[in-house]
Amino acid sequence: MNFLTQVLHLAGSGAAAYITARNMRDPLTRPNTLASLQLAESGSVPYLEALGDRAASEGDTWLAERLTRHANDERRHGQVFAHGLKQLNKQVIDFKSSPRPTQPAANTEARKRNPFFEAYFEGYTQADLKPEAIDWVVFLASTYILELDASKDFVRMANALPDDPISINLKKGILSVANDETRHAAYLREALERRLSLVEVNAVIDSWRTRKVNAIFAMVNNFIQKNGKMPSLVQDGIADEMAAEEQEVGALKYQR
Repeated sequence: MNFLTQVLHLAGSGAAAYITARNMRDPLTRPNTLASLQLAESGSVPYLEALGDRAASEGDTWLAERLTRHANDERRHGQVFAHGLKQLNKQVIDFKSSPRPTQPAANTEARKRNPFFEAYFEGYTQADLKPEAIDWVVFLASTYILELDASKDFVRMANALPDDPISINLKKGILSVANDETRHAAYLREALERRLSLVEVNAVIDSWRTRKVNAIFAMVNNFIQKNGKMPSLVQDGIADEMAAEEQEVGALKYQR
């Protein structure tokens, strides 16, 4: 990564960190932030499962096992954020009649509506990114960058929360998510190193880091243009549902 990209990476990451931390700390924007995280984490599960099946069919048991665990982690992460919403008496709007926003890999249609993913995957078509077709190096390197940065972003969001009892519980959950993201980044890099030389690994990671820098600035620019306003993803929760599900979700939250 050249010096200019390093500087832009620091500037863009700083801006994105400020936005996400601010939105998590502010009680008015926290529900929408949690909802977007719930949708993103849960939405990636089918894609990762499909990739795990593909790796297994190709004889790569090592990668298949890690993708399966990754999918299970993302499912649990969605439950962490859903539980955080329930503690605020909120829940995600029912999107049964329309596509749910997901991580780019889970639904590449989402990137057409999201300036971040549109910039991050510039030059790739929807067909290119399907689990049965995506180049393994593209998946591993692009997801490595996202997981590595997410591990740090989640720590910042957790530390931005106030010290009230509900927020402290949420903070513990988000920090557990951050730990998982760190582990995901580690296996993704190892998978790259199993396929490429160290020089090639560093080159492909630098390439996706540059894409991430461009995507961050596209996201921040879109945020500014919209004056920080985002479409609502939440509705008031149902108290009976909260009481019935709280014990189950709480038990699942910190499973590894």
